[in-house]
Amino acid sequence: MLTLYQFPISHFCEKVRWALDYKNLDHTRVNVLPGLHLAKMKKLAGNSHVPVLKHNDHAVQGSAKIIDYLDNVFTHKNLTPDEHELKLKASEWEKFADNRIGPQVRLVVYHIMLDYPEIVIPMFTQDGPFYGPFLMKRIFPSMQKKMREYMKIDASTAAKSNADLLESVDNLASHYAQHQFMVGDNFGRADITAAALLAPIVMPDNYGVNWPNEIPQRLLEFSSQFDGKLDWLRGFYQHYR
Repeated sequence: MLTLYQFPISHFCEKVRWALDYKNLDHTRVNVLPGLHLAKMKKLAGNSHVPVLKHNDHAVQGSAKIIDYLDNVFTHKNLTPDEHELKLKASEWEKFADNRIGPQVRLVVYHIMLDYPEIVIPMFTQDGPFYGPFLMKRIFPSMQKKMREYMKIDASTAAKSNADLLESVDNLASHYAQHQFMVGDNFGRADITAAALLAPIVMPDNYGVNWPNEIPQRLLEFSSQFDGKLDWLRGFYQHYR
């Protein structure tokens, strides 16, 4: 029995969703509520963050470690290269995306979306506990403040993250202009990581969350900076997701 504890909105959770689906692994998804997940995840896996994958009585926390586990235990359609040199390169690219793209996308998108509770609350509570929408409306002002403080989200950090993202996306666009995949001749974990962590910019249909029908202008302006640089991402979602 595989159970994924996650946020539908989370791009790090999307990375794991994609890996599970790509490997055709039957699993159950448990959508936990932001803020209220902290104690439960810490009890389950030792730390408070998602994603957490539970396999029978064993819990694995963190997207990279979860993919390691899936490839070690379920060895069909492995996402990790067998060749040592390619494995190292895949790890380097994955760490690049995990450190230089994932946190930056999250910070900028939350900087914008936390100002739109009518949009972000349904995304936080999608397919979660029945009481989620009612409770989240009550606690959202407090949670919004805590998220901004804890994650250091403000105009200055958002501007810095935005600049870092532009540089990182240029690096990826340059690479994919010359290579079909990140490493070697096969689609793998580095491709999933780069595409999943940048996906909130593109908002693909098969991401795993219900995107809003009306996108705030500020988010559209943010996304427009990457026009023409993420065609490879759309291709991966079309052909491998």
